[in-house]
Amino acid sequence: MHAIRLHAFGPAENLTYEETDTPTPGPGQVRIAVAAAGVHVVDTSLRRGDTGGPFPAPELPTVPGREVAGTVDALGEGTDPTWLGRRVVAHLGYAPGGYAEAAVTDADRLHPLPDDLGPAEAVAMIGTGRTTLGVLQFAEPGPDTVAIVTAAAGGIGTLLVQYAKNAGATVIGLAGGPAKTARVRDNGADLAVDYTLPDWPARVREFLGDRTATTVFDAVAGDTARAAVDLLGPGGTHLAYGWAPDAAPLTFTDEELATHGITSVTPLGPQMLDKAGGLRALETRSLAEAATGRLRPAVHPFPLAEAAAAHRALETRGTTGKVVLIP
Repeated sequence: MHAIRLHAFGPAENLTYEETDTPTPGPGQVRIAVAAAGVHVVDTSLRRGDTGGPFPAPELPTVPGREVAGTVDALGEGTDPTWLGRRVVAHLGYAPGGYAEAAVTDADRLHPLPDDLGPAEAVAMIGTGRTTLGVLQFAEPGPDTVAIVTAAAGGIGTLLVQYAKNAGATVIGLAGGPAKTARVRDNGADLAVDYTLPDWPARVREFLGDRTATTVFDAVAGDTARAAVDLLGPGGTHLAYGWAPDAAPLTFTDEELATHGITSVTPLGPQMLDKAGGLRALETRSLAEAATGRLRPAVHPFPLAEAAAAHRALETRGTTGKVVLIP
């Protein structure tokens, strides 16, 4: 089979498209003929050898990637035979191996793929979708919500805009450049703003009139997130679940929070899982939301052989939606 392998930590060019042995499933495992593999920003950190994230740096050489969808084509000893031939999606957890034509995982990680959900969309929902729903547990939107969504053209941002609009909220989406803001507008945002323009906060204030924002969904940190937080009114909530490569996460003193009358929450981690009842519960709900059409993930596909280009695009904010590799 063909796979993307990493032999040395470093730039995206270190990802090479190679022919390698097809993996064999062990006891309780399955092999998936991969139709789509997800690319996550964490993958770019691990490729560089960074160890500050949730996953340990892999042993080299490695096949990156932890989100796959496809068809089960082989079973390990003791695996339920009804999985054979089924369309599935799975998050591989700490074990990488997704950037390949075939991947092995434990059967208890599998979700049946709904008939009307494509593999690329399923890959988006098994990781990005579950994170979106996990974040939303900390600020459930409603008709009185005025939400500012940073990185609104990204994978999570796209879903946040849809979810908030479905709940009756007023949604302001921030994105970089006219092409991305057009996508945010088409996705249903009440106002789509180019945050690369210096007057964007003034545009938001003009749109809101005598209202203030109630929630900031922050995936970028840095100056953009700081300006968005300044648009919050008393009682507002800042939800920080990510940051851009060139920005540091926002921090606030207790005095700052009290002065502005806002709260700042970092939802990722054990507290998110405790609220949801575990990762699998979030995954199941995420796939159901997509299967019914309530959430429609945006995907940005690349051929598997162009994984290095996918990483470069993700690191330079040149993507919209969830980045997916297609073997």
